[in-house]
Amino acid sequence: MSLSIGVPREVFPGEKRVATVPEVAAKLIKLGFRVLVESGAGEAANFSDDAYREAGAEIAENAAALWASADIVLKVRGPNAGEVGLMREGGTLISFIWPAQNPELMRQMAARKATVLAIDCLPRQLSRAQKMDALTSTAGISGYRAVIEAANAFGRFFNGKITAAGKVPPARVFIAGAGVAGLEAIGTAANMGAVVRANDTRAEVADQVKSLGGEFVKVDYEEEGSGGGGYAKVMSEGFQQAQREMYAKEAREADIIVTTALIPGKPAPKLITAEMVRSMKPGSVIVDMAGEQGGNCELTEPGQAVVEHGVTIIGYTDLPSRLARQSSMLYANNLLRLAEELCKTKDGQIDVNMEDDAIRGLTVIKDGEITWPAPPLKLPAPPPKPVAAAVPAARKSGHGHGKGEPMSPRAMTLVFSLGVALFWLIGAFAPTAFLGHLTVFVLGCFVGYMVVWNVTPSLHTPLMSVTNAVSSIIAIGALVQIAPPLTEGVSRPDGVIRLLAVVAIALATINMFGGFAVTRRMLEMFRK
Repeated sequence: MSLSIGVPREVFPGEKRVATVPEVAAKLIKLGFRVLVESGAGEAANFSDDAYREAGAEIAENAAALWASADIVLKVRGPNAGEVGLMREGGTLISFIWPAQNPELMRQMAARKATVLAIDCLPRQLSRAQKMDALTSTAGISGYRAVIEAANAFGRFFNGKITAAGKVPPARVFIAGAGVAGLEAIGTAANMGAVVRANDTRAEVADQVKSLGGEFVKVDYEEEGSGGGGYAKVMSEGFQQAQREMYAKEAREADIIVTTALIPGKPAPKLITAEMVRSMKPGSVIVDMAGEQGGNCELTEPGQAVVEHGVTIIGYTDLPSRLARQSSMLYANNLLRLAEELCKTKDGQIDVNMEDDAIRGLTVIKDGEITWPAPPLKLPAPPPKPVAAAVPAARKSGHGHGKGEPMSPRAMTLVFSLGVALFWLIGAFAPTAFLGHLTVFVLGCFVGYMVVWNVTPSLHTPLMSVTNAVSSIIAIGALVQIAPPLTEGVSRPDGVIRLLAVVAIALATINMFGGFAVTRRMLEMFRK
């Protein structure tokens, strides 16, 4: 007999999301499950009961009936005490749990002999776990919405304008933290025309910030800030002091600050002090996305927007719910991919396989036994470093040089002397026409090296447009070789030369058309 999946209405104040949507409910049914949805569960996200019925789901009249009937319950927020009391003994719950912050909830659910999968505990280091990564889905929506809230509270355009009534400068936006939410905020603010600057303790995100149109601001202090799993770590006091000085400078210049810094299992770090808020221009805005964990700003009031010293400080804790329909769709897709991992046989039964690294990381309670925290992942060992080759005897004796080593003065003198002798022989005995061709050949080699080989590999594709000019010169030269001579008495080129000219034309043509095609496709990627 197949198991039933229940989707209750969220009871957390202000929560508008729902754990599955009609489109995903139909796919869960195809996996063999029976789907129950509490009446009105999707109304706040604009999903009606009729839409769920059309997808094949059943509607439960109230929460008590749903919890009593469901073998597996899908939720967004963790259950409250009342919902824990409604859980079936031995049932399964999949939801955001945050076990480090909710030890009492963990004990209550363990007492019900439940199996609990915390979607926030997914091992994000696993590439195959990305399809189930609800944290990333939620963070992206939060980052986008944070900029929208900032624009709503800000009293000016984001983009600069020059009008008959005067000039409006672009807004200056500073993003503290360039994780998923921060990067989404950077891209959104840049697309709206703002001048965006961002900082993160992880130096490796600098290129991502630049690719989205922002400028990365580096702290003048060397320390690695990656804490693993896509999060930052707690930094040293020296780094934090240098960071505060940099933030103080940015706060004085910024019109809008968006803070996103969170550290798993710890209160949000305080990045924006009251003194920094006082230094900001009147009418500025701070959006504190870490409000639910205490906030990155000292003056943040979680769940509210307040005005302090002329600065609007937004500490909303329901940013994903402010885009409830989109959030619900993405979260439902994440849970669908998890259901596919749990039910690979598509028979409506689940297997919580504790040998699977992804499932083991998610499972915080198994049959009433608390299994959190999960053991560290067994990541594959890095490839062994190649063993250095034995030093050749000639190199040991000083009569040679290895790869990558500078040429010895004696060898350099010998090579230079041979080169001079070779060029003297060519100049003394070769025809005048040959010297001209040789000069062009040497210059061609030099130009080719400077155009292609001496350029950063990441720029090779844009350079196709430039190097196509070289290919066109080759094609013209080959056509001249193939064409009949215009002067009487001049013989036609022999068969070998004509064959080489035809091959040159073919290769140059492929290079030209291929280069323009690839460059065009790259440009299309950046067009809206």
